[in-house]
Amino acid sequence: MLNKLLVRNRWKSIVQPWQEVDLSLFAACIGLTVFGGIMIHSVELNQGRIDWWRHWATGGVGLVLAILIARCRYEMLIQWKWIIYAFINFSLIAVRAIGITALGAQRWINIGGFHVQPSEFAKVGVIITLAALLQARPSPSLGDMLKMLAVVSVPWALVLSEPNLGTSLVFGAIAMGMLYWGNVNPGWLILLISPIISALLNNVFLPTWLFWVVGMGLIAWRTLPWPWLTAPTAVAINVVSGQVGHFYWNLLKDYQKTRLTGFLDPEKDPLGSGYHLIQSRIAIGSGGVHGRGLFQGTQTQLNFIPEQHTDFIFSAIGEELGFIGCILVLGLFWFICLRLVIIAQTAKDNFGSLLAIGMLAMLVFQVFVNIGMNIGLAPVTGIPLPFLSYGNAALLSNFIALGLVESVANHRQRLKF
Repeated sequence: MLNKLLVRNRWKSIVQPWQEVDLSLFAACIGLTVFGGIMIHSVELNQGRIDWWRHWATGGVGLVLAILIARCRYEMLIQWKWIIYAFINFSLIAVRAIGITALGAQRWINIGGFHVQPSEFAKVGVIITLAALLQARPSPSLGDMLKMLAVVSVPWALVLSEPNLGTSLVFGAIAMGMLYWGNVNPGWLILLISPIISALLNNVFLPTWLFWVVGMGLIAWRTLPWPWLTAPTAVAINVVSGQVGHFYWNLLKDYQKTRLTGFLDPEKDPLGSGYHLIQSRIAIGSGGVHGRGLFQGTQTQLNFIPEQHTDFIFSAIGEELGFIGCILVLGLFWFICLRLVIIAQTAKDNFGSLLAIGMLAMLVFQVFVNIGMNIGLAPVTGIPLPFLSYGNAALLSNFIALGLVESVANHRQRLKF
């Protein structure tokens, strides 16, 4: 009897540290990773590559890390925020000094024969740092927001200089999502991105740009201090941004303009900037409702789409598994986002809630941009599809972020009746 009691107590001590984790969230992410390996194998079937088993191996390592992180108390990271922040910036600076150049960019560091991409892990580091700063300020002022943006701008600038436009955009999405959840005035966030939108609208449709400029003046009048000064300043900044955007647009060469707007009409350059988009749309469209069958897609198996195992993995899903396969993938991503929102709402403190929202913003932005560029609704930016695209650093960073969110779920305070 005593032995049975000892065994039972030992089993409880093993199981209890993980008893509150969100198993459904774990299952959804594992399912996407396994499915991603299958689709990568399909893409590489006639290429002689074997990245699919590396995807699974990396996913296995990431899963172990996520489980271990879920057991630890995430609150300890608040004390480590500046050390984490310093480490990610140091790693990004090291890329500039000793990094490996490939595909026209210097983004990787060779560590023991493995190519590590620090910018992927920097996304998780920024989430931790920004969450730690926001949790200490329940109602951030305008000055607090500017200080936090200054903190994010350092790794953002380092990543952009690699150059890595896609990942730098993810930093912006993370910051905007977490600032909004952290009770920053939404009007300030709109004013923050208004110059970029103004520069784009000035080159697209002039009446819309004028309406936007007036709207920014009204928002500044309602939300900023000293409205008699800040409202005209907001209008002036948007006017100047529109004109500067128009000026620099005219300085671009025709081929550069085609790269930026190629997704709107890829047929203008079918063998250049529009090639990926055209082939991806053909693949997804030919899949129909049920798809051509696993390992049976013509565009996929005949290697019509370059880098399909990374940025364009969704086109392989669309061709071989059809509309049904695409809906199932989107459904899994929707379920993951739902669980992240629930964890954010039920977290015991603001820090845990902000960690969950940080991962949500990172995930949602990457999914929208990646699928958008696969179906021709967004330019090709090199953003992978989370858990599905091949990429060791990206997959590991996603599982580390998952472990942090599971730690938030695992250490929620439960009411016991």
